Amino acid sequence: MDAISSRRPMGIIDTGRCAKDQDMPTNSPASRHVGDIERDALIEQNSVLKGANQNLLLATFGAENLRLQAESANRHQNEFLAMLAHELRNPLAPIGLASAMLGRLSSPSEQVLQIKSIIDRQVTQLSNLLDDLLDAARISTGKIELHMATLLVSDQLKNALQTVQSRLDERRQQLIMDLPDQAIWISGDAVRLAQVFSNLLVNASKFTQDGGCLVLRAGVDDHHVVITMEDNGVGISADVIPTIFTLFSQGPRSLARSEGGLGVGLSIVRNVIEMHGGTVHVTSNGLGQGTTFKIRLPMLENVDDQVVSSMIVSSSKSTHRILIVEDSVDASELLKMVLCSEGHTVATALDGICGLALACAGNFDVVVSDIGLPGLSGYDLVRTLRTTLGRDAPICVAVSGYGRLEDQTQALGAGFDYYMVKPVDVDALLRLIAEVPKNPSGQ
Repeated sequence: MDAISSRRPMGIIDTGRCAKDQDMPTNSPASRHVGDIERDALIEQNSVLKGANQNLLLATFGAENLRLQAESANRHQNEFLAMLAHELRNPLAPIGLASAMLGRLSSPSEQVLQIKSIIDRQVTQLSNLLDDLLDAARISTGKIELHMATLLVSDQLKNALQTVQSRLDERRQQLIMDLPDQAIWISGDAVRLAQVFSNLLVNASKFTQDGGCLVLRAGVDDHHVVITMEDNGVGISADVIPTIFTLFSQGPRSLARSEGGLGVGLSIVRNVIEMHGGTVHVTSNGLGQGTTFKIRLPMLENVDDQVVSSMIVSSSKSTHRILIVEDSVDASELLKMVLCSEGHTVATALDGICGLALACAGNFDVVVSDIGLPGLSGYDLVRTLRTTLGRDAPICVAVSGYGRLEDQTQALGAGFDYYMVKPVDVDALLRLIAEVPKNPSGQ
């Protein structure tokens, strides 16, 4: 009976036990399956985050490595271009000097003058190609430094015209120069702006037929100088205009190749003008309709009269005692012939040691020295000369095949007064020498 009474009646549910059982963790297969899924999802997300982090680190290191590789490649490129220019300028130097000497012969024949003109033109073209190539590399890396001065626009344009006049004459092209009567002043780098205006003139001549017409104008508009270069040449198609100032961009292929060029001149024009705070634009009605380039530059107003007076250069001519230190016999002898033809007294040395000895003892007014010399570099020569003679040291002109800004800076820092790039512009050198005062200790 007790056994029977101790049994729980069927159909009666023990709710207390069920509630307790519900509060206890369950180990059912379904609950374990859900936990495994959540854990696996977290593990997968963590793995994805780790992978993304590793990829980010790899991308960062890769980008840095690419940057270093690009900087190294750019440095090697600039070094190669500088060395290439140096090696090509060295043989150009005596060629240019020989041509200059041809023009100083007594009563040269028409044939000699024609040969001289051809040599001059080709030497100038090669020199300009080297300059443009190096300048394009320097501008692309931000290594161009402007030396600002107060400039008269008309003088800048006339000087640019002189550099291309022989080309225009050869092709029987007419240039009309329309300049205002008033003086227009700008602040700019004379060398770089001369390069800009010369490039535009050369470009206009190149893409204009023989006997064509070019018009160079300057005017004022809203406190800006406006310079336009117009031609009636081959023109530019609409699809080429957007890329005309891009580095290595060329004009009409057949004409560009016959005329030569690297496609860097207009890129230099745009970059230099923008560095001066200006703009340059090109328009053309299409092929065969000519082209117009328009430059706008900020104009200087109320220029000080003292600045104007200081720009007047004396034209008096005097002779000097000059020492040439150059290891190239051809370049040395030809430069000596040119200087002697102007009445100067000239001595030469073929290495740095002899050059220093002569410079210290010769009471020279001017020393024209190469940089890369056997025995003693041009840098060491001028440093020692300055230390030895002090204020009595002559004016020192560096002549080198290297044309980079850092090369010029290094030479001037060593003690040179002036820096000229081979092939030397003989007329510029003669003008420089003419402005040098006589050494009071000279004989």
